[in-house]
Amino acid sequence: MRIDLHTHSTASDGTDTPAQLVRNAAAAGLDVVALTDHDTTRGYAEAVAALEGLDRGLTLVTGAELSCRLDGVGLHMLAYLFDPDEPELARERELVRDDRVPRAKAMIDKLRALDVPVTWEQVARIAGDGSVGRPHIAEALVELGVVPTVSDAFTQDWLADGGRAYAEKHELDPFDAIRLVKAAGGVTVFAHPAAVKRGQVVPEAAMAALAAAGLDGIEADHMDHDPATRTRLHGIAADLGLLATGSSDYHGSRKTCVLGEFTTDPEIYGEITRRATGAFPVPGAGGRAGA
Repeated sequence: MRIDLHTHSTASDGTDTPAQLVRNAAAAGLDVVALTDHDTTRGYAEAVAALEGLDRGLTLVTGAELSCRLDGVGLHMLAYLFDPDEPELARERELVRDDRVPRAKAMIDKLRALDVPVTWEQVARIAGDGSVGRPHIAEALVELGVVPTVSDAFTQDWLADGGRAYAEKHELDPFDAIRLVKAAGGVTVFAHPAAVKRGQVVPEAAMAALAAAGLDGIEADHMDHDPATRTRLHGIAADLGLLATGSSDYHGSRKTCVLGEFTTDPEIYGEITRRATGAFPVPGAGGRAGA
């Protein structure tokens, strides 16, 4: 089985619609794909509906990537198979989403102060119906010729945490995120925990504290982790009794990663599905919900 547990659609900052994402995942030979848009579950219905039209089996795992902050350092928490209607977690996701527009406008103001002629209208056009975020602003900088690629916008010169044009937004405490996701029957995995190219990362001691609070796993195999880092993270996961996942963090054409670039071991996926009680994987025609 080929299992990719971290992808994004136009419901947040990907370029594929949820239906296109499902079709592209099947075409890429995946058996399981997780839809993990930033702080939203809005793409679920379209993605589930798209399973019916596939020529091959594909199982959809519903999830989200939650924006968190610990001691001033941003981090992302992947949440899988939670009840999307659980009110407390839904309320927190809404607070984060509501803060995205004023935060984006604050970053645009900072860029304009740096003589970058970006506008809210340009960023809103790029974001479309998605939850506006830094990747949309980064794409605007590419359009303007300020940086050559979206990734090049995530530096201290521009949009990285603490960068010249960075602005904070409402974010969850990760310990609260773990509690909320578990209360909604879901499973939590710390996304790309050592992605230093994105900015400051939390220390390894924080991973131990999160594990003690109920964190289920860490995303060890990821495009932003070099081979030595991936090996180290697998060791940390083993030491802390955490699940170690692998995922593409696919954003369509917005990033260079491809579906299935990194994958999760079927036994790890099976354990995630066994722990979840809030929702269950959705098999398409011929799809398999468990490992």
